[in-house]
Amino acid sequence: MTVIDGAIVAAYLVATLVIALVVRRRAAQSIDSYYLGNKRMPWYLLCLSDASGMFDISGTMWLTTLLFVYGLKSIWLPWLWPVFNQVFLMAFLALWLRRSNVRSGAEWILLRFGEGTGSRLSHLSVVVFALFCVVGFLAYAFVGIGKFMELFIPWETVAPLLGGMTVDPALVPNIYAVFFTSLVTLYVVLGGMPGIVWTDVLQFSIMTIAAIFIAGLAMTLVSPDQVAAATPQGWMSPSFGWSLGLDWRAIQPEVQSKIAADGYGLFGPLFMMMLFSGILKSAAGPAPSYDMQRILATRTPRDAAKLTGFVSVVLMPIRYLMITGFTVLALVFVDRLDLVSGGRIDYESILPAAIQSFAPAGMRGLIVTGLLAAFMATFASSLNAAPLYLVNDIYRRYINPGASQRRMIWMSYGVSLTVVLISMGIGLFVASINDALQWIVSGLWGGYTASNVIKWYWWRFNGHGYFWGTVAGMACAMTFPFLFGALLPDMGSVLALYLFPLVILVAGTIAITVSLMTPPTDMAVLKTFYDRVRPWGFWGPVHRALAQDRPGVRPNRSFPRDMFNIAVGTIVQTSLVAVPIFLVLKNVPGLLAALTVASAGGLTLWRTWYRRLEDWPSDMARLDAAPETAR
Repeated sequence: MTVIDGAIVAAYLVATLVIALVVRRRAAQSIDSYYLGNKRMPWYLLCLSDASGMFDISGTMWLTTLLFVYGLKSIWLPWLWPVFNQVFLMAFLALWLRRSNVRSGAEWILLRFGEGTGSRLSHLSVVVFALFCVVGFLAYAFVGIGKFMELFIPWETVAPLLGGMTVDPALVPNIYAVFFTSLVTLYVVLGGMPGIVWTDVLQFSIMTIAAIFIAGLAMTLVSPDQVAAATPQGWMSPSFGWSLGLDWRAIQPEVQSKIAADGYGLFGPLFMMMLFSGILKSAAGPAPSYDMQRILATRTPRDAAKLTGFVSVVLMPIRYLMITGFTVLALVFVDRLDLVSGGRIDYESILPAAIQSFAPAGMRGLIVTGLLAAFMATFASSLNAAPLYLVNDIYRRYINPGASQRRMIWMSYGVSLTVVLISMGIGLFVASINDALQWIVSGLWGGYTASNVIKWYWWRFNGHGYFWGTVAGMACAMTFPFLFGALLPDMGSVLALYLFPLVILVAGTIAITVSLMTPPTDMAVLKTFYDRVRPWGFWGPVHRALAQDRPGVRPNRSFPRDMFNIAVGTIVQTSLVAVPIFLVLKNVPGLLAALTVASAGGLTLWRTWYRRLEDWPSDMARLDAAPETAR
């Protein structure tokens, strides 16, 4: 980077620390202020913050690699995450979660299952899972920032400042990752949720400017004919058959090896598995991490739904303008990119290599600042969740119920530092972003899914079933790839995805069996939960018991409308991914088709979703009158 680039990066880093220092006193007022902003922050700020946290550097590098290798077919691959979990939240789950009026996923378990051995075990299992989830996300971000900064700050420029120190080139990304991870930890610890949100808003503004510039640069320098000449037949089409149908051997043989290593060659089965696992993971609700925290931090349930509904509208077009711009430049001018890292071609380095090659001085600094900020936003949001579970749900509940707010804030500082050190240690042993991603979405979420689907929709499910279902799911998700890997050697990184149905079958069977073999949750607890949250599903006995106390209580009959909104919302979200890609590629028919689908779907959702949003049905006890969750 030039001097002006470095100055822009430095100015941003100073700004983040200033924001943290400014809001530090407000954040440190109480646990609710530190973790949830006292539930007073506007939904649109939380929406920008959530979008900023999802505009992470590791994910952006991964998505750039996918578009480079798989072309328009890559618009389906984020379903691995799955990205349409935001649509499920928008349709109904964000409303249900915010109505619970809790601080964390672990507190939600107490609301759902009450007190007792099963509930306590479930409560502890959620805390443990949340910590695993946070550590996984932090390790994922750690890998990405190291790969990214390695290309912009050559070790040769740093070594003289350290007395001419020489290190193994393979260790350089880890050194940079440790440095920037330490820096972001400082502002997270100081600023809490308010500091994170305001920093995220600054970061997203920077990324928007950078994305528009890069998309414009690509459209100026590259023609559709050049892209066609640099890609195999079928790259320009989102359609697919049983197999992927892309042959890179005559253009870039190394890319064909990348496809084989990913395991995405059989695209039809992959798509079906992504859809199956994605629906179940989305129906389970958000993982106990930054996504859940922002929902719980909104002022009202309606605001929570709007937050999750508009985050895709804010994020997808901007993010994919940048991704497509860099991908197009990299495809046509690939000979100008330095993709060699550790003696091998690393396609996950396409994004930083393209920035280095094509962004001019000043704009390069702005883009690097934006993506560095994206890393900091994701890392900060994930890190902020960890102490909430240990301090609020373990220390405050089991060890020192009378702890002062000041003591808990200081304990949060210590927990944050410890979690960062653990994540750094794990990140040092992760070879690639894709490996970290597959571990999160297939390993962690694979084990999490069964119990967390059943908990929303079946009244007879109890704390014992939740605990043993979660333990079984986690154990299966972590061990099945080793047990079945030798039988399916060609699956590559998607082996865990194909094993997902078996994990769900085992974990779901154990969860249901244990629930039926143990006493049901106390009916008073179930009536409180049902009255406050009002889910649809198999809640008939609880509804009848509540109706005896309040004859006017009504069941939730919005299941058909919610399913319709999910289908339309997923189509709209996918169209919002396609629009910027077609725009940068100058594919006018594809652009018009995607815009038409997005517009028609958006108008439909305005009528069937937005206009029907309500905080609480008329017969429901309002949130401000609801009793406090058991502490």
